[in-house]
Amino acid sequence: MGFTIGGSIGGRSTKEFRSGSRRRGRMSDCTTVAEYTGLWGWDVVPGARAASPARNCSCGDRQCAAPGAHPLAFEAVVPAGATLDEVTAAWSQFPGASVLLPVGRAFDVIDVAEEAGRRALVRLERMGLPLGPVSVTPDRRVQFFVAPGAADELPQLLYRMGWDDAGLDLQARGTGAFLTAPPSDHAGLGPVGWLRPPALDSARPPQARLLLGTLAYICHRFRR
Repeated sequence: MGFTIGGSIGGRSTKEFRSGSRRRGRMSDCTTVAEYTGLWGWDVVPGARAASPARNCSCGDRQCAAPGAHPLAFEAVVPAGATLDEVTAAWSQFPGASVLLPVGRAFDVIDVAEEAGRRALVRLERMGLPLGPVSVTPDRRVQFFVAPGAADELPQLLYRMGWDDAGLDLQARGTGAFLTAPPSDHAGLGPVGWLRPPALDSARPPQARLLLGTLAYICHRFRR
């Protein structure tokens, strides 16, 4: 049996049902943010959303350069260590915001194409190398969390390893960048996910140099 707008569902109006859904959605967002701040010790920033890949950004700027993929307010940082109550109070000012993680504080990110990233992750796990979290985006990028400073060190590290002129599809993101955190939507393309979620043994991401040789080699193979 169907229902109509303004009707009821099990004795509840559709208005009440939708309001309840929104509340549950907000609490789910707050729980996710509180996990990032309280359990993993990461700062979190509320981010814009895009209604679709048609690039309609919730910030309202029709000329937005990064629709659905930028902070709503740079100063609205929910700091590492914030409790669920503190997160709920802060996030209530930005209903529907996506969850962004400021890069360059607790971690930097090495970003590669998805297929290369998945292959590299399997190899790194088999080698028993220390790994931090690894995320995958809907635009087919894999992001390896590494210790802060990797973005500044990357050119010199690649030079020392002989990969500096290989034209690799590999880049590091550091201070000033923001990463869309799972399970938030990225740029209207779909949700970000984990290939390797954060865990207590990966709270401190590894130095980039420990992973870079394997990442560069796999990226080079896929480039060829």
